[in-house]
Amino acid sequence: MGPRTSSDEESGGTPGGRVRGRRTAWRVCSAALLAVALTGGAVAFGAARDGGRVAPASAAAMDPGALAGGDPDAAVAALQTHLKAQPRDHDGWATLGLAYVEQARTKGDPARYPQAQAALERSLALAPGNDKALAGRAALAAARHDFTGALADADRVLRRDPYDERALCSRIDALVELGRYSEAARAADTADARRPGTPVFTRYAYVHELRGDVTTARRVLQQALTGAASPGDIAYVASQLGQLAWNQGDYRTALTFYARALAADDTYLPALEGRARAQAASGQRGPAIKGLEALVARAPLPGPLVALGELYEARGGTGDREKAREQYTLVQAWIALARANGVDADLDTALAAADHGDKAAALRAARAEWARRHTVHTADALAWALHRGGHDTEALAHAREATATGYRNAAFLYHRGVIERATGHAKEGRASLTAALELNPGFSPLGAAEARKALGAAE
Repeated sequence: MGPRTSSDEESGGTPGGRVRGRRTAWRVCSAALLAVALTGGAVAFGAARDGGRVAPASAAAMDPGALAGGDPDAAVAALQTHLKAQPRDHDGWATLGLAYVEQARTKGDPARYPQAQAALERSLALAPGNDKALAGRAALAAARHDFTGALADADRVLRRDPYDERALCSRIDALVELGRYSEAARAADTADARRPGTPVFTRYAYVHELRGDVTTARRVLQQALTGAASPGDIAYVASQLGQLAWNQGDYRTALTFYARALAADDTYLPALEGRARAQAASGQRGPAIKGLEALVARAPLPGPLVALGELYEARGGTGDREKAREQYTLVQAWIALARANGVDADLDTALAAADHGDKAAALRAARAEWARRHTVHTADALAWALHRGGHDTEALAHAREATATGYRNAAFLYHRGVIERATGHAKEGRASLTAALELNPGFSPLGAAEARKALGAAE
């Protein structure tokens, strides 16, 4: 499986034209329950203490636009101090909510979401319907995978302020994640015309990547990287370029971009994960395992946990199978934590459980996610869960849907190839498996090996 946990005809033009040691499952579960219990009541003042001292409020910390490119921990601390002195500042509460969402994103910690929700609700209680809180609520809904709610709140803001950057970005995110790709492309064009900048550029690029226009996606991201100034923006955009290169099997370029991202922020989780995947695909299994072990010790997220487990299985040393099982068990602990904090985790469940868990649970989760939204990722997850559950005829249509937009994803092609072979479409299956390996020969430690085995058996 590819790492992105993350439309229509060519829309014409690009932003550049407008420039722009060993953990056990019970221990993690206990920590998860403790985190839920503690953060539920620590809305404003309990999360960012440093020996009883907090940083003074600053203009940068009060600016929502600065959060993504700055230090969300410092922003939270500054806002907590400010709100102690000015508890009726509805803008401050809205910005605190956004800062918690950003903390959750950068740390992979869904326990921040209840804090964000409470801060945003406080802002709306003080100033009903204020745009900053509604834009924050849209961002929170998207982070929790409530994309219908995110779209509704983003549209409410944009009716009053068509130039609100966060609402414009949340609208693109929601439309993409609802599978409404033509609308997402138009929304990206609109956002680029109104508020060109890094947040819009990265979304514009992804909309193009989803329909197979890798050239435009790369050009736009390179423009965004050229214009990025803050360490956060540099790490984010460079990681996106690394991801794009990795998806195309260009591991040397991917490693170069991940190195640039980590030079800007050596704690940036997507860059650490991406570097490990690129190392593994390049044959550097030892450094990849070491990097993922360090990463999951800090942030046990589903993507790196599964990647590490598969690398252990591929290595096949003494105790590696048990180590792999531990990683897959920890995925379930993270999913429980995410759900306890209001995150729809059905897609994560389906992807992990189909290969490394309860296949029936994987299929239930995939069906539930497909009922909510029809995207290339949910189509692929449902197809694979159906195949793993023995429903290959039904799986085939969804596997073809997953590749219908032109999105270049080797895991999707691999899944499609396996399902085509299982349904008697031997020629098509061979073509799909060959295409997967030609695109990204190291897309998965286990999947790539299975693809080669299947092609060898067909000769």
